[in-house]
Formats: sequence, structure tokens, C-alpha cells
Amino acid sequence: MFLVDRLLGYFSKDLGIDLGTANTLVYVMGKGIVINEPSVVAVNTRTDQIIAVGTEAQKMIGKAPSHIVVSRPLVNGVISDFEVAEKMLKYFIDKVHSESFTFFPRPRVVVGVPLDITEVERKAAEDAVLSAGARQVFLIEESMVAAIGARMPVQEAIGNLVVDIGGGTTEIAVISLGGIVTSKIITIAGDEMNKNIVQYARENFNLLLGEPVAEEIKRKIGSAGELTEPMEMEMRGRDLVSGLPKEIVVTDSQIREALARSVKGIIENIKSTLEITPPDLVADIYERGMVLTGGGALLKNIDQVISKASQIPVRVADDPLTCVVRGAGMVLEDLDKLKELLIPSTSESEV
Repeated sequence: MFLVDRLLGYFSKDLGIDLGTANTLVYVMGKGIVINEPSVVAVNTRTDQIIAVGTEAQKMIGKAPSHIVVSRPLVNGVISDFEVAEKMLKYFIDKVHSESFTFFPRPRVVVGVPLDITEVERKAAEDAVLSAGARQVFLIEESMVAAIGARMPVQEAIGNLVVDIGGGTTEIAVISLGGIVTSKIITIAGDEMNKNIVQYARENFNLLLGEPVAEEIKRKIGSAGELTEPMEMEMRGRDLVSGLPKEIVVTDSQIREALARSVKGIIENIKSTLEITPPDLVADIYERGMVLTGGGALLKNIDQVISKASQIPVRVADDPLTCVVRGAGMVLEDLDKLKELLIPSTSESEV
């Protein structure tokens, strides 16, 4: 079995995977990022068959009949539905190898996982990736791999502050000498911001919005601080009074008001993380600043608002959405040198 695995490994492409609550990204060694799709799966409950994964499944949210269940197999970055997560991973692994002549791909895979992951959740992540076709799995904390992707000197004796604002969680971590010194993980992130907009529409306009509509509004006119040019767009949903379709026009200042609570929550948690950080590392951070990664870092002016509140320079990483998967790819490319940054495996057996 060992020889067969090794042989199949020669024909497989090693992968770095960002298994996120909102999106799954896949990095192929030597090629770069080849997959960036929503972490969404559509299942036909009558036949128990998966009918769509990723972008195709996302199009079905809020539009599917009762026998088609559209779900996310991850909650707050942790696998909540093992079977569906395994099938989703298998779909992505097979998709990467579809252009090659590998019938049974057996890649090595580096996966980013949340900071506060338990041993049970860690084993579930490893088992899901192995069951999906990997021959070896390496886990690494998302904050660490995001910092690597943002090209921060994580192995040096320097304080690095990374704030990874994902779909389900925001991870705040101070990294030095290849380890996480202080950290905080909170459930105020992209999904919570979408809920803020849904709630705001309900309370102020008696309008019931779908989450994809809220996501689009956040992406297009959402901001954390005042914009130089005012923006507005249509908000469409169902009138809670008449039950009929309704459209209103909302401004960037209204959406900013809706998001203010979440932005404030992230800032307060950054401050409280700094309060428990050793003073020498805080001095480094004050001088070097912090880096924002994850999809939430794309919220307009969030860097300026955090910088003003914390009195620390803030920069948004280049292409923050792909930092984690790029970091996983960098670990994959230099596994021997960066092996000490990995989380120990829960399995005793080595392949």
C-alpha cells in the first residue's frame, strides 16, 4: 500500500487549501491558485446525491425546492457536516487533477485551520481531507499561514500582528519566533456583517432581505469610515407589511451605520489582544504596524478606522482574500524549512 501511495503521489499535484466558512481556495504547487469557490454544497435529499458544489451551489441559495438542501459544511472555519465536507473536498481535489491522467490522485495537502480548534475538530479536518483522497495532511493555524502569505517575518524575533477577517470568524494574533504569543478569535466577521445589513433593513424599512443581497450591498457600498464620494444602490427584498416585492435605495452612510457595531467589536478585540501582549512585542507592532487579511479586509476604509482607534499603522495585505491559501502554498513549496510551524498530527501513523 505504501509503494502504491508513493507511486500515485508522483502523478499527483500537492495542494494548499484554505478551507474557509465562506470560500474554499486551492493552491497547486508550481501553478498557483486554481480554485476559488464558495464553500457551499447542494444535496438532493430524495436521492442523497450532491448535485452542485461551489459557485453553482451558491446560485441555488434561497431558490431551491424543499428536497434540495443548500448548505455550508463549515461553521466558523470548523467542519460541522463531515460527510458533505469530505465530498466537497473530493470534488475540488478531483477538479484540480481533471486535466491530468491521474485516475486516483493522492496529493500531499496543507490546510489552514482556526486558532482555537480542538483535537476532535482537528482529527475531523485531517480525516475529511484523507477521505477525500489526500495521502498526507499537514495542518497549520490560519493566522500563521495568513501572516506567511502576507510575507511577514514570522520566524524572526519580531512582533507581527495579523488580523484575519474571514467569513465566519476574525482571528487576531501576535506572532514571534514561529509561534503565536497572544491571540483572540471572535465570531464577528463577514457573515455577521451581512446579518447586520439584513437586520438594519428589517428594522428601518420593514424589508426582508436575502443574505446574498446583503453580501452584494456590503461589497459594493459597504464601508467602515466615511467615503470621499457618496455611494448608493438599490436594495430589493420582500415588504414585511404587504408581503409584496419592494425596492428601496440605500446610501453608503446607512450601510456604514448598519456595520458600525461589527467594526467596533473587531477594534475592541484588537485592543484587548494588545493589552495582554508582552511590551517588547507591542513596541515592535507600534513601529511596524499590523496587517489585515481575509475578505473582510476589503471593506472600504477599515484600515483607516482601525489605525485611528488603535494609534497603530495598519496596512491591508496584497490580495487579502488569498493570503491564507498563498501562505499554505509557500509552506508546501518549502516544507522542510517551515515544518516547525505546523500543528502536530493527531494520527500516529506516518505515510
